[in-house]
Amino acid sequence: MKAMILAAGKGTRVQPLTYEMPKPMIPVLGKPVMEYLIEQLASHEFRDVMVNVSHLPEPIETYFGDGRRWGINIGYSFEGHVEKGQLFGEPLGSAGGIKRIQEFGGFFDDTFIVICGDIIIDLDLTDAIRKHWQSGAKASVVVKRVEKARVVNYGVVVADETGAITSFQEKPTVEDAKSTLVNTGIYIFEPNIIDLIPSEVVYDIGTDLLPDLLTRGLPFGAIKLPFKWVDIGRLSDYWQANQQLMRGTIRGMNMPGTEVMPQIWTGLNVDIDWDDVLIEGPVYIGSNSRIEAGCEIQGPTWISHGCYLEGGAKVHKSMLFEHTLMRSHGAVFEAVVFGRHCVDKEGHPVESKESGLDWVGDARDKALKSRK
Repeated sequence: MKAMILAAGKGTRVQPLTYEMPKPMIPVLGKPVMEYLIEQLASHEFRDVMVNVSHLPEPIETYFGDGRRWGINIGYSFEGHVEKGQLFGEPLGSAGGIKRIQEFGGFFDDTFIVICGDIIIDLDLTDAIRKHWQSGAKASVVVKRVEKARVVNYGVVVADETGAITSFQEKPTVEDAKSTLVNTGIYIFEPNIIDLIPSEVVYDIGTDLLPDLLTRGLPFGAIKLPFKWVDIGRLSDYWQANQQLMRGTIRGMNMPGTEVMPQIWTGLNVDIDWDDVLIEGPVYIGSNSRIEAGCEIQGPTWISHGCYLEGGAKVHKSMLFEHTLMRSHGAVFEAVVFGRHCVDKEGHPVESKESGLDWVGDARDKALKSRK
């Protein structure tokens, strides 16, 4: 089986995280979110995976390479142009990216699956493909029922009792929503569907291709299966996803490191004053991190490798990216700290009007100075 991962978007809804990293590389429990998809595809015997890239493509291509670490083959399709030796991303949309890959080398020669690169799932992909074949559809959308208040964030799918899709609503209001089934960003297509996608234009699956299929009256259905689906489309979703996953809500997603105390995991070579640190799990503390006496850590909290918390620092239900230095007067509650940025769980900047972010820095600088 062949698959495609959609990884070309700019990730504007999770900025400023995506200022310096592409969305598929955003870490979840210490791994890029796209790695979980690669592992899921490999476990269901998908062996050939194409990835479309555009915004900051190098980190994706460098990290995943040719896919041999996961026992699969990975290829990349760049969307953009080169000017004076610099790459400029120009995403073609989710459907436009499929068309470019097909026109380049005819990759899609049988039933294939397309998955958005910013989700974590435990979906039985084999069963999903089977249901697609049994339906006789030319295209299928994997759907998930959500609370009615959340429909405003998704494309709503309206299907009849047989599973045939009758209409779509793109992010309707709660009052206008005709269904609580939403598009999960997982699609199964037959290759002849690609003939309907125009060449070299921005064309999206959800807003362009699927409505066109309805207009043409082509066999087209919704697949409903029980599975966990974690979407990190917005920064608030990202914070919530880490909170849920650290509590063990998806099977097979285990905390890395060593569980040194109940619900407390650490990487290698950590320096923690266990006798004088108030810590309540679940908490992960990455390799080569130092936690001084007097710190307060409440989980779910993820502290990446190479971090340094000075005595008195407080971290509650938050995520610190690698090499974060928190000075003694620093305190974060339900937030994400990365580089010189700190945002709350809704994505709003967190800083003091008087001192800005003077409580955060680069832990490597602290470590170097302490050696002198």
